Amino acid sequence: MYPARMDDRGRVKVPAPFKEYLERFEDKRLFVTSLDRRIAQVYPIIFWKKTEKFLETYSDDPEAAENLAFNAADLGAETEMDAQGRILFSPELRRELGLEDQPVHLYNFGGHIEVLSPALYAERKSAATVKPVADKAKLRQAGLK
Repeated sequence: MYPARMDDRGRVKVPAPFKEYLERFEDKRLFVTSLDRRIAQVYPIIFWKKTEKFLETYSDDPEAAENLAFNAADLGAETEMDAQGRILFSPELRRELGLEDQPVHLYNFGGHIEVLSPALYAERKSAATVKPVADKAKLRQAGLK
């Protein structure tokens, strides 16, 4: 988990480990969006294409997949990280998620970067600290090392 700040132009400077991770990809394009209209995600374009394909072919609940695809298209934009390691977020995404000109929290999950507002970070932290010992025991039984 890394603290960062969204500047007044809608850019977030990513920490060095994330910058190095994103620079490893041959295709430097990123897709910045939100699937749930709460958490922003920064996808290397190769992972975004896989996510798009998954949503297009998901047949267990096509309506859910269509809703997530709509959210992603409505709030998303393709961009590239600049030389200083900053990533631009669309105005629509910033407004919808309440990210404008304030601190944010970043973490890598599933190959993409999740971006949390201060309020959502506090909410997620509260939920994650309710029963961590029981959660860890349950996942250890399922094979967590």
